[in-house]
Amino acid sequence: MTSTAAPPTATSRTAEPRPQGDRRFGLPVATCLVMGNIIGGGIFLLPASVAPFGTISLVAFAVLTLGAVALALVFGRLAQRHPQTGGPYVYARAAFGDFAGFLAAWSYWITTWVSNAALAVAAVGYLGVLFPAVGAHKWSMCLAALTVQWLPALANLAGTRYVGAVQLVGTVLKFAPLLLVAVGGLLFFDPANLGPFRATDQTAIGAVSASAAILLFSYLGVESAAVSAGEVRDPARNVGRATILGTVGAATVYLLGTLAVFGLVAHDTLVSSQAPFTDAVNAMFGGTWGGTAVACAAVVSMVGALNGWTLLSAQTPYAAAKDGLFPKVFETKQRGVPVVGVLVTVVLASALTVYNYTAGSEGVFEVLVLVTTFTATVPYLLSTAAQLYFLLSGQSERVHRGRLVRDGVLAALAFAFSMWLVAGSGYAAVYQGVLFLFAGVAVYAVMAARRRRATVQPAE
Repeated sequence: MTSTAAPPTATSRTAEPRPQGDRRFGLPVATCLVMGNIIGGGIFLLPASVAPFGTISLVAFAVLTLGAVALALVFGRLAQRHPQTGGPYVYARAAFGDFAGFLAAWSYWITTWVSNAALAVAAVGYLGVLFPAVGAHKWSMCLAALTVQWLPALANLAGTRYVGAVQLVGTVLKFAPLLLVAVGGLLFFDPANLGPFRATDQTAIGAVSASAAILLFSYLGVESAAVSAGEVRDPARNVGRATILGTVGAATVYLLGTLAVFGLVAHDTLVSSQAPFTDAVNAMFGGTWGGTAVACAAVVSMVGALNGWTLLSAQTPYAAAKDGLFPKVFETKQRGVPVVGVLVTVVLASALTVYNYTAGSEGVFEVLVLVTTFTATVPYLLSTAAQLYFLLSGQSERVHRGRLVRDGVLAALAFAFSMWLVAGSGYAAVYQGVLFLFAGVAVYAVMAARRRRATVQPAE
């Protein structure tokens, strides 16, 4: 499709006007944003989820880590040439025009607000451990889920300085108990608890692929710094660093944490565990206080993830709105935050949350969550394809000749990793996700028509 406006140039570094007193994120906060968004609440269930496959699941983790790091490196390279807010949207539009950019923005936006609803609902289960009254009735659970969503939204509306502060504190509080198990647990490690290397009748490749299907989405969020590049100081330098540091940090916690739990909890117990980290802490120190500690860590983890994802949910529509591909109202910014994007996102997530509790149809909600695992990979595929396009089309201003081969290999690996994510989401999720994308085509048609009228009318 022919673009109705020239794509942004790769060398454009024009900064947006910043409100007085507004602060951009430095490297530490940007790194925490990546780590906090990658590690939500799933880490607290992952060891039990993959235990039925045996310790071969650690091999799948290692393979996925390599793919995630390759994707992080590609985002870092792209951010050096396109240090604007929007991340995958910016890269896709620069390479393939408005329509591809819109698809990246649309699919990423769907991912964020549906995922926010899922995180809030999941957090309620851990809140019920701390405050039993929360789980007493579906309406108390619904109110708790809405509260968990709106508190990070209010922090975002207060300005980027508060978003950064909440993200930094939340990441520190989150990682303290995780590192306790990931590092301290190795001191209590008992190889006898590991169980069989391959616990199923599948072949080694089949077992790795099956466990990878569960683990595939553990690394969603590697693009966090790239999406918020406009809010990062010296984005051409810091976005790539934050992306790589955040991804490697999250991968380290994932791998060490899962390995420690495997060595602390007997395999037969771990397979049926509903709270593997709780069992691990109890095995380390005895007693039953581990449940409370893990519940606190899980709530902090999810609120921190919601804080970061709420910011990301507004950044991509903001970037698209500036180019006329989303409604102009999404362009509204206050204190460095796209306030309309934050409000619309939290309202949609809240509506989905209320629907989940009132309809009582867990199947519908689970399908929507699975859809997000597909929609999240669309921007990844478009971004890695954009990098391949820049490398192969001879655009010297967009590539570094001395690193051409290395960047090409990384882009190819990241593209393959993104395709693996799509395959792992399952047929039903891909089917539903495509329907979501096609719904966006109608929105694009309306926005493109408006842009066309705006450019033609003055000449008439």
